[in-house]
Amino acid sequence: MNEDELPPDGRAVEVYLDLLRVRMPEEDYELLLTVVDPVLRAIDEQGLSTVDLPLDGAQAQDVPQQIRDEAALVIATAVTGRMDNELVVLDIEETGPVRVVTDAATASDPARLTEIADIIRDRHRETEELRGIAEVSNLPTDF
Repeated sequence: MNEDELPPDGRAVEVYLDLLRVRMPEEDYELLLTVVDPVLRAIDEQGLSTVDLPLDGAQAQDVPQQIRDEAALVIATAVTGRMDNELVVLDIEETGPVRVVTDAATASDPARLTEIADIIRDRHRETEELRGIAEVSNLPTDF
């Protein structure tokens, strides 16, 4: 889709949601909206710095993975203003599969995906180290 075909206010997310409405079964689309509406509203009202993405954890357990994946792509479209986002599943030894939303160029670049996987591994190791320090210090470990 060309930039000329986007809504005048640049809201690619509206176009993307309209495409999903046509493509998805109505029940799935309604479930998707229940996941993304609060996030999209928060982005509009508060900006990106305070948005909490509820795509994992206890709330999301009742939402099928396919809907969570679409929700991630809708939110990425809202954040980036681009419709070429792709969801890539990286196999990280320490954590298992990790879903990452990225642009199409990065998604097709094995070297860049390896860099992203390395960053995720490093963060996981740091988190586990901090969790261990918190545990021996009798501090909360639920971060």
